Amino acid sequence: MNTKYIFVTGGVVSGLGKGITAASLGRLLKNRGYKVTIQKFDPYINVDPGTMNPYEHGEVFVTDDGAETDLDLGHYERFINENLTKNSSITMGRIYSNVIEKERKGDYLGKTVQVIPHITNEIKSKIYGFEDSDTDIVITEIGGTVGDIEGLSIIEAIRQVGLEKNPEDVVYIHVTLLPYIFGSNEIKSKPTQHSVKELQSFGIKPDILVCRTEQEIPETIREKLSLFCNVRKTSVIQNKTADCLYAVPLMLEEEGLAREVCNHLKLDKCIPDNSRWEKMVEKIRNIDKEKVVNIGIVGKYVKLEDSYISVIESLYHAGFANDVSVKVKLIDSETISSDNVKSKLEGLQGIVVPGGFGNRGIEGKIETIKYVRENKIPFLGICLGMQMAVTEFARNVLGLKDANSAEIDKNTTNPVIHIMEEQIGIDKKGGTMRLGAYPCVIKDGTLAKEMYGKNEISERHRHRYEYNNSYKERLEEAGLICSGTSPNGTLVEIVELDRQKHPYFIAGQFHPELKSRPNKPAPLFVGLVKAAKNL
Repeated sequence: MNTKYIFVTGGVVSGLGKGITAASLGRLLKNRGYKVTIQKFDPYINVDPGTMNPYEHGEVFVTDDGAETDLDLGHYERFINENLTKNSSITMGRIYSNVIEKERKGDYLGKTVQVIPHITNEIKSKIYGFEDSDTDIVITEIGGTVGDIEGLSIIEAIRQVGLEKNPEDVVYIHVTLLPYIFGSNEIKSKPTQHSVKELQSFGIKPDILVCRTEQEIPETIREKLSLFCNVRKTSVIQNKTADCLYAVPLMLEEEGLAREVCNHLKLDKCIPDNSRWEKMVEKIRNIDKEKVVNIGIVGKYVKLEDSYISVIESLYHAGFANDVSVKVKLIDSETISSDNVKSKLEGLQGIVVPGGFGNRGIEGKIETIKYVRENKIPFLGICLGMQMAVTEFARNVLGLKDANSAEIDKNTTNPVIHIMEEQIGIDKKGGTMRLGAYPCVIKDGTLAKEMYGKNEISERHRHRYEYNNSYKERLEEAGLICSGTSPNGTLVEIVELDRQKHPYFIAGQFHPELKSRPNKPAPLFVGLVKAAKNL
């Protein structure tokens, strides 16, 4: 079978759910027996999202191979249950950087380098890059909205793909908005008409419209969209707000999205097996709404929920596994002090202190960790959260009052977290940062072993600073157990308190949320919610 290509574009406004649409379609096609992968093209000029403020772009999602990517890749992985790679997240900054590098090396033999064909060819090489793999279908989401000046070369490139490949091997899906005007009590189709007209002006005729709406689409509107947008009526797909994020694939299945895609691509395997996904969604829906566990996320980017989207989703996954609804409260660590920490955390049965960079809000995180440690509130520290757990313990149990991370205070006389001069046995994948998946060996008889159920795991990292082994003996003697390390024992990966002294206190240098799935939740989150449930 030839590799099939699906392109998902967006119009009218951003934030309509192109990523969820692409991820849901990936799940539906996978349930038909196809090998599916998803990639995202972002039109901005940053080489990757790694240096972008979380308030600008939400969280940075990290893949096994160490790529810092768009948060939509998290949705892709959670829905299709595939580990994606750096080839699944491409920015125009990366494309321009590659082209300029080739030009400097003389690869273009002195030709004048232009958007067409050099930039578009570079984009197409990323799209066609899966042809040598066992992938059957490549779903490509185009970031932004049609007409954005930064994304015009991407639109041109995917137009060329439609020209170069057989008509039955390419399908264009356009996600658009059908606003409801309450004053006149009607759905308006004109924004979608204009958006499709804009897309057509660039040479692309959408095959399928996915219409984001809060109301049922009347037949008259479907007919109007079909006529004015030159799309078959059966290919006008309604996408309403679902009661559960993971029910979206089933909703779109019912609306006929996958059926239309199969027809356009002339796919043989058109009958889905959605039974396992249906069972999972039914289980989620049947959770007793009265069984609620309140978990706080104490972080520094709480003004934008997307900054912690994978952490939040992982907590929901853990709730599914424990048959409870998890209610998440975001708390700004900058607002926490020793005077108000009790009131700030009141009513919460568990606390997550997530990752981050820089010194803003650090003391609030440390006060939080001190409070949950002393008051036996279930706690999970992630990356910077783990480092602050070590710092808090060194300060308040060992009595090293100026203990700190060298990232936060370069002049501290007790840098319990530091940059190691030599990371023995570690292949650095991203400059000075440890990025991507690394193995971790877990000690027997520990909470970590109980949670993971095995002695060696692999988790994804994104950090520069490490646990300072010079303090390891003293910290362990005082009760902060190093329960997970790199295989050679050089790097401390997990710290915890004895279960006899605390119901659940554990922290990892890695980001367990990045590998959590709705039907396979991250063990450390499952343990946190279980402990919170049992309080």
